[in-house]
Amino acid sequence: MASGKEDGREKRPLTQLAQGGRSRSITGAFVNPPVVHASTVLFPDVETMRPGGQPYTYGRTGTPTIEALETAMTELEGAAGTVLCPSGLSAISIALLSVLASGDHLLMADNVYDPARTFAEKVLARFGVETTFFDPEIGGGIAALMRDTTRAVYVESPGSLTFELTDIPAMAGAAHDNGALLIADNTWATPYYCKPLALGADISLLAATKYIGGHSDLMLGTVSAAQSAFARLRETYVTLGLCVGPDDIYLGLRGLRTLGIRLDHHMRSGLAVAQYLETRAEVAHVLHPGLAGHPAHALWQRDMAGASGLFGVVMDGWSQDKTTAFLEALRIFGLGYSWGGFESLAIPARLRRSATDWQAAGPLIRLHVGLEDTADLIADLDAAFQQVDNLA
Repeated sequence: MASGKEDGREKRPLTQLAQGGRSRSITGAFVNPPVVHASTVLFPDVETMRPGGQPYTYGRTGTPTIEALETAMTELEGAAGTVLCPSGLSAISIALLSVLASGDHLLMADNVYDPARTFAEKVLARFGVETTFFDPEIGGGIAALMRDTTRAVYVESPGSLTFELTDIPAMAGAAHDNGALLIADNTWATPYYCKPLALGADISLLAATKYIGGHSDLMLGTVSAAQSAFARLRETYVTLGLCVGPDDIYLGLRGLRTLGIRLDHHMRSGLAVAQYLETRAEVAHVLHPGLAGHPAHALWQRDMAGASGLFGVVMDGWSQDKTTAFLEALRIFGLGYSWGGFESLAIPARLRRSATDWQAAGPLIRLHVGLEDTADLIADLDAAFQQVDNLA
């Protein structure tokens, strides 16, 4: 992973997480930046009110609290700049709106987060943007789908239900050759494990609600951009009036400090649970890029330094009723949407595709492995298997 620099010295990722956004100009003598609740900013005179007269002019466009997290994420992502959004979906929306206009064409991977797909089909379509969905594993072959009006390629790698990986360098090269930009949803790996901008993407976004927050108590999104896209991103963001409350930003900063330690545990425990599930006769496939048998394992090794705790499990010939009974037999894994917090979760996955035909041997369950003891999680799954097997 790329490292930041301070006074010419390299900073490794854990140091970036602990110290990002903590310059004395932002935090003063305090370790944590002040939580500034503000709308109005007062000026000492008219001259200072002119553009550039002082760093903060209005609470929506900047405070020390906002600057701290924006600065930390910009350094971590290796970006020209970052904006903060009130949710992951708003981060997706602002990223797309910043690079698209009426008459443009968008290429979107078929495995993306379903609300991103809905935004393209409903809102962007109403604004005159046409979207074509594509096989996320097409790689450089995406060049054949480019049009003169294609302005952006949008990917999520891996997809958060079926976990195909996208060859970001190949797709970014094809996009740039055709005058388009590449936007990557990097929520699964976070910039701790993967840096899309270093791989060629122009915009990297996160649902910071997930691993950045880490405690299931805030809604937050971040969008970081390379020089090629940041001016448009910032202009669109300010013009639309987006902003995040200071308390949620503070929680995001708090979560950021422990992100690396938590993710390392999520990865170790998640891989152990995934390997256990591979041994179960009831399981047809485990969809985890960190497993040697995953079709994109080599791509994961090339582009990522680790894995999170989210993956899919395809049951072998199970009915929906049996799948429901299994999920309801779990006692440590909770039934709940979202992921990335300290708690383990399970959901029955529902897929919506148009460019690919995803075939499976049975129902798909998505698991998020949290910070509980790994042995307890495996025991919980084992007990649920025994309970549903006894029903057969």
